[in-house]
Amino acid sequence: MARKRSCGIDVRTGRVPMGRVAGKVALITGAARGQGRSHAVRLAEEGADIIAVDLCENIEGVPYPMASSDDLEETARLVEKAGRRIVTRRADVRDRDGLRAAADEGVAELGRLDVVVPNAGILPIGAGRPVSAFADTVDVNLGGVVNTVHAALPHLGEGASIVVIGSMTALQPGHGDVSPAGPGFAGYRFAKHALVEYVNTLSQLVAGSGQRVNAVHPTNVDTHMLLNDAVYKTFRPDLDEPTREDVDPVFIGLQSMPIPFVNPIDVSHAVIYLASDESRYVTGLHLKVDAGATVKLGL
Repeated sequence: MARKRSCGIDVRTGRVPMGRVAGKVALITGAARGQGRSHAVRLAEEGADIIAVDLCENIEGVPYPMASSDDLEETARLVEKAGRRIVTRRADVRDRDGLRAAADEGVAELGRLDVVVPNAGILPIGAGRPVSAFADTVDVNLGGVVNTVHAALPHLGEGASIVVIGSMTALQPGHGDVSPAGPGFAGYRFAKHALVEYVNTLSQLVAGSGQRVNAVHPTNVDTHMLLNDAVYKTFRPDLDEPTREDVDPVFIGLQSMPIPFVNPIDVSHAVIYLASDESRYVTGLHLKVDAGATVKLGL
């Protein structure tokens, strides 16, 4: 049965004490590097203990190296440097039983679970890839989110917050011709679109229990998922061996603000807000961290 717990705020003034998520425990997938590590470290800096989950091995068909066990250990080092506790587990988000075990073990050690950030994702972009790239991406980027949240739900009580990591593509309508980007990108876009409805529906179902479900939708982010040869070749098919410098003008053209991408910390700031009691009455929100990418399209 869900445990009732204090929101940790002054109910009269609405003020939050120092340490915006002090005393909370957060479960984060894809935590070994990139956005996931950034979310883990920022949450720890604001007072949370962390359950960090990552596969720590490559997925066949993904054209860039995935995070390693050493990367996950570095996340643990950084969280501990911030003065917080961390439980690390290797698990595949496609395996709900494995995620359930990771959540159960983390809660057994850290005592509770308040925040869930299903962050793990892949992008096997590129024309000419088999349709299996679509299936793999949907399994990780959609199925992995659902598995993570559903494995965590039994541990969540009043005041808990689920923060789904989406994408600006989730807010762009239509299917369109994805042939230049291939079936992996089609799977990425499909998964992110589906997560919008998932957040909208689940936020209503758990609201009566005092729990919240929101999403953060970033534009391109400075991570391995973006900065790799497969992405460069997709964005600059006119060049044989494009580099980051070759694609930066294309990246910049996607946003209203003249930047090629945001940094992981920019997304983490939004995660902190939605994880904290500052957003205690915010649910079903789709928060854009996209430098004006969607409004540039008139959305």
